[in-house]
Amino acid sequence: MAVKHTPTEIVHRGQKGGTTGCGTNTREHPTHWLNTSEKITCTKNGCS
Repeated sequence: MAVKHTPTEIVHRGQKGGTTGCGTNTREHPTHWLNTSEKITCTKNGCS
């Protein structure tokens, strides 16, 4: 599963309402996150 941060257009490993692979909390500013099937573009440890 992937989740997209809409302000930056970066796609992370994880899902909305949880934590991304690199440790970002998607519960903070939930309107900035969308579940997606796009390719993961985050290069941080845990997502890539």
